Amino acid sequence: MRPRPARPSAPPDDGTRPWRQPSEMLRVAEQYAGTDTGRQRRANEDSVLAHAPLFVVADGMGGAQAGEVASRIAVDEFRRGLREGDTLESALAQRVREANARIHERSQRRAEQAGMGTTLTAIHVGPERVSVAHVGDSRAYRLREGRLERLTEDHTLVDELIRQGRLTPEEASEHPQRSVITRALGPEAVVDVDTSSLKGQAGDIYLLCSDGLTTMVPEERLATILKANPRLRDAGEALIAAANEAGGRDNITVVLVRLEEVHAAPAAGDGRATGGTRERAPEELQTAAHVVAPADAGAVAADPREAELAAASAAPSGAAPAAGVHVRRPRPPTPAGAPPAQRRRRLRRGAVLAAVLVVLGLLGGGAYAALQSVYFIGTNGRGLITLYRGVPLKLPAGLALYSSDYVTGVSASTLSPVRRRQLLDHSLRSEGDAAALIRSLELGQLE
Repeated sequence: MRPRPARPSAPPDDGTRPWRQPSEMLRVAEQYAGTDTGRQRRANEDSVLAHAPLFVVADGMGGAQAGEVASRIAVDEFRRGLREGDTLESALAQRVREANARIHERSQRRAEQAGMGTTLTAIHVGPERVSVAHVGDSRAYRLREGRLERLTEDHTLVDELIRQGRLTPEEASEHPQRSVITRALGPEAVVDVDTSSLKGQAGDIYLLCSDGLTTMVPEERLATILKANPRLRDAGEALIAAANEAGGRDNITVVLVRLEEVHAAPAAGDGRATGGTRERAPEELQTAAHVVAPADAGAVAADPREAELAAASAAPSGAAPAAGVHVRRPRPPTPAGAPPAQRRRRLRRGAVLAAVLVVLGLLGGGAYAALQSVYFIGTNGRGLITLYRGVPLKLPAGLALYSSDYVTGVSASTLSPVRRRQLLDHSLRSEGDAAALIRSLELGQLE
């Protein structure tokens, strides 16, 4: 891993001002993702990714399930996260271009997938701004203070004719070539990517959707449904139902994201946010979060009560921990001239560690294989629901018998207390059971 720059920077309003820690930071307060085949299609060629702070919708096209392959490749590319050091807009665009290259190369190698492609619309929620990347006719909207605003332009033949003044929106809705896309991932070796960056604020709701929604439901109706359903899950299900009631001619995919602001107190020494963990600068934020800093894995506690620690870190800095939350406090460092008793304790810990390593060596591969076959769910140091491989125990020397396997974008603080206790009870699970539970959580099916 390359060294982290001493003074990170991210794209401000004018592109030149150094990034600074805001007093209030944006984060995802609530999210929903749902997809439906519709009433007239036999298969669903849409793909979706909803791992805060990154959200992606892709609508595939091509016969013999090639569209499904293309959209899945595009979404999988974003599971790798974003490049460090790039601005968020350029990092999003780079991922889109890499996805395009993979889809195009595959379509050239396999005759049955020739010509396959996909649309893609993605947003990334940063500390102050929301970045957008877009290709095709999927869409991004923002609902702010009751007003629905479209954030993307369709790359279709009829929309280009509308922009040129050669067609009215009413004429476009019935145009025989209204489904012709002029830009997509896959057909060409190089693709142009539309990007933008928007100032976010608490209460904003972002809607990402495939055209299976917008060709069936007019924008006025979209706004009405969003305003009538405060819970995003209810709103998302209502949007999909409305598209199906209107005919459901295509696959329907909906992602909804609500933002909130949290107080960001400066951390001692580096001026970044704190709350039990150090926040990353914007360009350091990983999206699908497959990789976790080693220190994060230690946030999982053998004591189930300590699994609630993440919920406390979501409170404003300086606030008292929630009742019943056990907060582990760091032990102060031992001075260089420590008394003999402290040195003896360090020696004893070293002896214990050596003994533990000997025992593990005697147990051999059987014990290791057993630890690799079980999973449990906990939280990491940032308070995100995390899938761990192994057992939720630490040996006396502090050696953890688990490792981080996958990090969701769902904060433990967004779950109800009952659901949080059920989910974070550290029950051992098979890989399939754990993956299914995580999938349900990310789709908003667990509250």
